[in-house]
Amino acid sequence: MNNVRTEVSFSQKRPVWTVVIIELLLLLAMMASGTYATLNELNYAAPVLIAFIPIALVLVIYFTLRNKWSMLGFRPLRSISPRHWVYYSPLAAILLINCLKGFRGIGVSEVLFLIFFTLLVGFVEESIYRGLILKTLLAKGVKTAVITSSILFAVTHILNALSGQSLAQTALQIVYALLMGAVLALLMVKTNNIVPLILFHFLHNLIQFAGNDNSSAFIGYDLLILLVLAGQCFWISKSLSNG
Repeated sequence: MNNVRTEVSFSQKRPVWTVVIIELLLLLAMMASGTYATLNELNYAAPVLIAFIPIALVLVIYFTLRNKWSMLGFRPLRSISPRHWVYYSPLAAILLINCLKGFRGIGVSEVLFLIFFTLLVGFVEESIYRGLILKTLLAKGVKTAVITSSILFAVTHILNALSGQSLAQTALQIVYALLMGAVLALLMVKTNNIVPLILFHFLHNLIQFAGNDNSSAFIGYDLLILLVLAGQCFWISKSLSNG
């Protein structure tokens, strides 16, 4: 009888260390690009472009060479059960609420740039947090994977405190990111499809970047979105616990 030895990857043997390494590498890349952009007085988008374009290329190459696309949730939308689509409906409400803030006047060239920029951010952040990190931590249980990936997603947004925001705005953004991360992680567990999450992330950021600049005037809208996200977390969590 032949003994077949199954190769166990580092992420399977050390899921926690794998996640720590991924998060630290991402934070280091963002801090280095932010420092470079500040020293060279580049615009607001430069740090993200400098960090995320190489990361996106590495992710595409890694997913392709290791045949990870399907395993990480890159599946056709038709793979989502019709009865599960209802769980995405609060995300549509969030996009609508953000649209109610209005939009500033921008040209075609800036629109095209924002489409590229927000698609890049959506792909990279979802691939890392709801793809690599969440999937790796599922070995420790769904609750651990969802909570940890959401916290790390929020921690990454603390770097925005360095961009001149007030403490209150930064705190709101961290809570916003924490709840958003939890909702997207729960949806990933529910449907195992990352494509709708990337599309939502892209549209959400696109609307925000193209929207009115005076965010402090729309604090009520943000608080409403937090309530929607909290309700969605409870709803999906209950559906998962009920099987």
